[in-house]
Amino acid sequence: MLNTAVKAARKAGSLITRASSDLEKLTVRSKRQNDFVSEVDNAAEDAIISVLRAAYPDHGILAEESGSQASASEFTWVIDPLDGTTNFLHGFPQYCVSIGLLHKGVPNQAVVFDPNRNELFTASKGVGAYMNDRRLRVSKIDRLENALMGTGFPFREVGHLDDYLRMFKQMTLSTSGIRRPGAAALDLAWVAAGRIDGFWEMGLSAWDMAAGALLVREAGGLIGDFDGEDRFLENGRVVASNAKLFSAILQALKRRD
Repeated sequence: MLNTAVKAARKAGSLITRASSDLEKLTVRSKRQNDFVSEVDNAAEDAIISVLRAAYPDHGILAEESGSQASASEFTWVIDPLDGTTNFLHGFPQYCVSIGLLHKGVPNQAVVFDPNRNELFTASKGVGAYMNDRRLRVSKIDRLENALMGTGFPFREVGHLDDYLRMFKQMTLSTSGIRRPGAAALDLAWVAAGRIDGFWEMGLSAWDMAAGALLVREAGGLIGDFDGEDRFLENGRVVASNAKLFSAILQALKRRD
């Protein structure tokens, strides 16, 4: 299953890379405020689904552009064909392909492919997380004041902006720095790789997190919602870090002073 997901992700990555050389020719439409989709998103998603369907015709699919294709199977592929579309459309080289496989609702296989750096992040439940065959481990930073955090602004849910800005202030005061690259799946992969020490965001969808969540867990990290519970795929609020920082991040996000 992992090999099939890798094949699908690389096929989508090739389409994205070819399109990136001539962005002005792309057809782009707005799904809603601050949320765009291009013909590349659709082509990449079609390519992924084609590969997955050929290998596993009975599996369910939940994809960002085409929605849910339910089945009686215990397996569901959760797909973001181009996470970071706005970055891609601006030529900002921070975007990825994300493919996660859920078994009875629990992440079981994960692929996040960064075509700009040719970095392939993979994980299988109970087997570990890897980047181009190198084993990944989350960072060892144990004090929040020394942590470099990743985040994403709630651009789809601007009604939560005031709440987010409160959290942003607390994290700014509590950590050594915050980065906002703009592709949540890749941010989670970077937590798994130890490049950032923690990550939080709200207003996400399952396809933003399904693959990245397993990468973090298989790299020895923790991931949960803002209460530390395992409901992030449902409520779209996520915190990920190593075990030493997880509780401190949750506490900082809840502070209101």
